[in-house]
Amino acid sequence: MSSAKFETLVDLFERSVKQFKTKDLFGVKKDGRWVWTTYGEVGKLVDDFRAGLASLGVKRGDNVAIISNNRIEWAVAAYACYGLGAALVPMYEAQLPKEWAFIVNDCSAVALIAATEEIYQKAQEIPEKAPSLKHIIGLGRPKSEPTSYEALLEAGAKSPVPAIKPTPADTACLIYTSGTTGNPKGVILSHGNIASNINAVHEILPLVTDDRSLSFLPWAHSFGHTCELHALLSLGGAMALAEGVDKIIGNLAEVHPTMLCSVPRIFNRIYDGVNKQMAGKPKPIQALFKAGIAAATKKRKEGAGSLSIGEKIQLALADKLVFSKIRAKFGGRMKYAFSGGAALSREVAEFIDALGITVYEGYGLTETSPIATANRPGSHRIGSVGKAIPHVKIVIDKEASGDPKHGEIVIYGPNIMQGYHNRDEENQAVFTEDRGFRTGDLGYLDDEGYLYITGRIKEQYKLENGKYVSPAPLEEQLKLSPYILNAMVYGDNRLYNVALVAIDVEAVKTWAQGHGLSFESDAAMCDSARVKELVMDEIQKYSAEWKGFEKIQKVTLTSEDFTTQNGLLTPSLKVKRRVVWQRYGQQIEALYAEGKSKGQDAATAA
Repeated sequence: MSSAKFETLVDLFERSVKQFKTKDLFGVKKDGRWVWTTYGEVGKLVDDFRAGLASLGVKRGDNVAIISNNRIEWAVAAYACYGLGAALVPMYEAQLPKEWAFIVNDCSAVALIAATEEIYQKAQEIPEKAPSLKHIIGLGRPKSEPTSYEALLEAGAKSPVPAIKPTPADTACLIYTSGTTGNPKGVILSHGNIASNINAVHEILPLVTDDRSLSFLPWAHSFGHTCELHALLSLGGAMALAEGVDKIIGNLAEVHPTMLCSVPRIFNRIYDGVNKQMAGKPKPIQALFKAGIAAATKKRKEGAGSLSIGEKIQLALADKLVFSKIRAKFGGRMKYAFSGGAALSREVAEFIDALGITVYEGYGLTETSPIATANRPGSHRIGSVGKAIPHVKIVIDKEASGDPKHGEIVIYGPNIMQGYHNRDEENQAVFTEDRGFRTGDLGYLDDEGYLYITGRIKEQYKLENGKYVSPAPLEEQLKLSPYILNAMVYGDNRLYNVALVAIDVEAVKTWAQGHGLSFESDAAMCDSARVKELVMDEIQKYSAEWKGFEKIQKVTLTSEDFTTQNGLLTPSLKVKRRVVWQRYGQQIEALYAEGKSKGQDAATAA
């Protein structure tokens, strides 16, 4: 832990480059081996690119957009922008071009950095919809082009431009999150917002200069952006950039990280993978594994003194013969992991903790920079999302829920965003009179200050991978099918979305007759594999333009329409989700149970 205090991200970067000049910062796998770039080398790239951007006219108060996955150039662009007093506006390579255009126009970006040739070519159409955009910079374009990354580095090296000193109130980035009405909204985060999070990390988490991570969480997301990139860089740590999500396990063994920042989906994969591997081991090894997990869990909950001699022996043997081999697959040095973005199940957290890797779960939103609460050494309670970080206050507004214990989580502190860009009405709605941020999440605080998340006020939910899903627009799209009367999409804290579909019985009967099918009852029709196949074909047809993580993976059918009369719709014809769940929850849950029993890998949720 460090006592360093940062006011801006320029301050943070310059201090780290000076202090850790010869240490490795970023690792990239090239031609089968990991090649590392030092703090000093990255510092030189930032200096040159900052001057290159300045030669294009980028100045204080401007916005510079980037479409890129994690790479060294992403970090170079970010810190170069900060040093000009400009803000970075990150976007995802996987986003639709129309979303790129909307964001570039909404934030009035003056320059756009494109990671790949394909993105560079698609970006040529953006200026028609975003007149503010003057320059498109291709990271892979030849040096002969004056606005290529290489050309700007060369130009900047010849005409240096020193970094300015932004104030804590200056905007560092606009991170766009999906809105409930379709278009994303830009969260304005200042240097002071993010620096307050980094200072809290230094104060409460056990990170040290020798720590190393495998980076796969997108830096375009606030979790990876703050908790990994800025936090590790501020401490002199190192980051190996993963080759891809599908190569995470192999990369872990190669780079030997000491820590991991991840969403629950990855931890769930580890949990499932280890259990499947153990299922194929000899019975004595399986028994030792289970006994070791039980002993480790008991030790964590009740203390080492609670273990009998037999349990201590079992734990020692399990650690030597089983757990250590599992840890070796993760590089052999991993001490702790940090989970956020969605709820991590208690079972998975306890399992990974028992293997000897402590998982610290936290909570926050893009609007809170993002950390608001976190478990930490000395204050660690599995099942909770921890206590408020330093200088942050959590208030439970019970009036919002009408519940004596649970209420809307309201957050106060220096980490709270400046507001949503160009969204005055939404800003008025999310801020209290005394500048508290209304999260829209439900939760409660226990007597010791640990926060527990229990649900969401709004319909929007997160999948396990941290992606937000707004079900209502998706449901409206599904109802365009002649075979679907109504639907409820579900997937809160799940790997993928499923749907309860109310079929149009008469329309399906007509289809069935045309295919030589008949059913004894409406219930038999809903259970028919052929009818489910029909409905899934319809869903695929009407969800063709959805994002991958929004797709429906499974359905359960009912012949009962949603109406105001049966209580499944409000007077304004909105789905009463809680009532639907009470009536059909078991059917919906069964869809996920089927996936587990078949070992389904819902990779499409990524």
